[in-house]
Amino acid sequence: MLLQRAASSCIQLPMDDVSSRHTALSELRKGRVISVLSQEVVIASEGCLYRCVLRGALKKKWGEEKNLVVVGDFVLFTNNVIEKVCARFSCLSRQEHLTRQKQQLLAANIDQVLITVSAQQPPMKPALIDRYVIAAYKGNMRPILIINKIDLVSHRAILTPLIDIYEKSEVPVIVTSVRTGEGLDRLSEKMKGVASVFAGQSGVGKSSLINVIVGLNRAVGGLATKTGKGSDTSARAELIPLKGDGFCIDTPGIRSFGIWKMQREDLLHHFHEITALGRECHFPDCTHRHEPGCTVRAALERGELLPFRLDSYLKLLSETNEF
Repeated sequence: MLLQRAASSCIQLPMDDVSSRHTALSELRKGRVISVLSQEVVIASEGCLYRCVLRGALKKKWGEEKNLVVVGDFVLFTNNVIEKVCARFSCLSRQEHLTRQKQQLLAANIDQVLITVSAQQPPMKPALIDRYVIAAYKGNMRPILIINKIDLVSHRAILTPLIDIYEKSEVPVIVTSVRTGEGLDRLSEKMKGVASVFAGQSGVGKSSLINVIVGLNRAVGGLATKTGKGSDTSARAELIPLKGDGFCIDTPGIRSFGIWKMQREDLLHHFHEITALGRECHFPDCTHRHEPGCTVRAALERGELLPFRLDSYLKLLSETNEF
């Protein structure tokens, strides 16, 4: 189903086209990238796996993208050479961490992002959740928040305000525990027939959830004793078929996530309560930092706005250079 959706429109190579190499289109195989290695790309096609390389002319398309092919891509290939990368209908990406000048692709042609956090260990980072949610919407994907390791929390009521915030932002929340099995049936049902990518910090239990749902025995990591941070067990992203229909991708844990080409408009829908309050501010271009007559800060002082929401909004706003 997804192969038919994505492979209908392919990006033509700018140079060294197929006809000049005397390669007929009928000779090209359709396939999907399941893993990207250091020198090769692993492609699944008609029940077989192929190790391929990129055609040299395709590499000349390098521009703002750090990587040209990513897990989930649909490609056309022959003789173990990728000739075309098909147009993507969705993409999860971030700002490349070092230079911040390129887009780093994490997964392509995905229906939903399963933003996975831990209820307690490692500590939850709402600001990181916000980044993933906005990146999912920008990339044409549906965000779903997974709060894992719920068995570690004795008083669940402390999570209620956070859950309410995201559900009001139209982000479904699923509470799970691999140890007790809570929420796993609901998560499995959400994953049926679609392509999902698990995203989140190291140590939140992404691989453990995949092991249970898919029936695998992949290595899982724990927490570093001194830092309380998770250890990364997924060296690279990998596309995993589900029983019946659908796919999921396990991605390496990420501690920092810069949103690629974020604009102020990208924040308006997700921070719905701040957007609504901001309409009543004295200044129409209020940044909600220090201006007099700011209804957002007034709501914060009255306890009607959660501090972490405004902190996250202001940090993201500063990254848009529009304040």
